[in-house]
Amino acid sequence: MELPAEVLIHNEIMGFKGIMGTLITISPDGYYEVNCLFGEQLHRTLFPVQATVLIAREPEEALRPDLEIER
Repeated sequence: MELPAEVLIHNEIMGFKGIMGTLITISPDGYYEVNCLFGEQLHRTLFPVQATVLIAREPEEALRPDLEIER
């Protein structure tokens, strides 16, 4: 994932279920640095990697049907 990246944020601690944000960095200290809206204000937030799921907003391109994956 190239940064910055538009993401959907899922975090049970905060009660987030797919809120939109922009992933800025992934810290080696174990957190995501994300810009997200609270009300009408944009805030820089830190989410623990262990308790947060980030999903890219844009879906990946489908693989070619004739492409064989080696397992």
